Amino acid sequence: MAAELALRWLRGSTKRASGDDRRGDAPTPDVGRLARQARRELLSAISDFLLENDLAVNPENLSAAYNALSGNSPSLGRRVAERRASAEGISQSWLRSVCADPADQPDEDAPRRLTEELDRSLKVFARSASAARSATSDYGAQLDRHASELHKLDLGDAASGLASIAREMADRARSAEAKLEESEREAKALRRRLSRAKRDAERDHLTGLPNRRAFDAELQRQYAEAKAAHDRLCVAFCDVDHFKLVNDRHGHEAGDRSLKFIARALNTISDKNCHVARHGGEEFVMLFRGATVPEAVEKLDKVRARLAARRLVNRETGEPIGQISFSAGVADAFAYPAAQDALRAADEALLQAKDQGRNRVIAAQKWQRRHSDSAQ
Repeated sequence: MAAELALRWLRGSTKRASGDDRRGDAPTPDVGRLARQARRELLSAISDFLLENDLAVNPENLSAAYNALSGNSPSLGRRVAERRASAEGISQSWLRSVCADPADQPDEDAPRRLTEELDRSLKVFARSASAARSATSDYGAQLDRHASELHKLDLGDAASGLASIAREMADRARSAEAKLEESEREAKALRRRLSRAKRDAERDHLTGLPNRRAFDAELQRQYAEAKAAHDRLCVAFCDVDHFKLVNDRHGHEAGDRSLKFIARALNTISDKNCHVARHGGEEFVMLFRGATVPEAVEKLDKVRARLAARRLVNRETGEPIGQISFSAGVADAFAYPAAQDALRAADEALLQAKDQGRNRVIAAQKWQRRHSDSAQ
């Protein structure tokens, strides 16, 4: 009777391990290996595409092949697949023509969406791996305990055999637990690298400020939040005065150092209510949350005055660079139909500042007219 009970318990344990509850012996995916394999397959597909269609290995064709085969441009991928299946085949002229079609341009937001999707998948995998590892650990401990109990039963050789089988199952459970733990570590490391890559993708490499992509996302977020909270929000456009002369006279390295100098000056007023980003070239953009246009103009003008009072020197040659200043325009984000309209108004105010002699900060005319009307 005791032997029958022991065998019944062992069959139940085996069923839990390999049937209804497969956590102990489930195969563990190697995240890093799968990622490398996916990259190899994509590279192989791109090379096959170029060779099969007798296409030159140049940036234009490599970009087209990547966009079509990686899913970066689904429309281009469909057209390439249809053309490959037809008798006409793919020629250089055909590929160039379809790549010039705006409908086949890559989706700029696709990398961001794919990154977010991968991040979510990694989070789910990490939670699942952690839960499975915990369950496997508990199951292994139970097997060890039952194996010890079997030894206490007076079953002779049968007890020893059953105990050996139970211990072997416990060893397998611990091995599976170790593999799950390793995959969990890999998933966490991959998430950390992914997080760093996302931060790097939203940073300007020269100044360290957020780049245009990051600013556009921040503008939309701040605009929606401020509108819902009936809060003030201003946008500003800044452009370095006579920057081309600095590059022409002192070289691009001196120009880059000047841009970093201005970026640091603008960043001194950056806080939870003020966001600064490099828009591109010698242009910078700013958001002022909770500030009126005159308040934003005053805050930005103080930075302009401090910069204009400095006289810079080219540290490589010792030659004086002289005054570095900027012109800027500021607009009320809610004086226009949309956030991008306000940004364009700030840019127009910036052009007015340039026309009026540079080295100044000007409020957008629409705000000036509205403010004048309300004062009458």
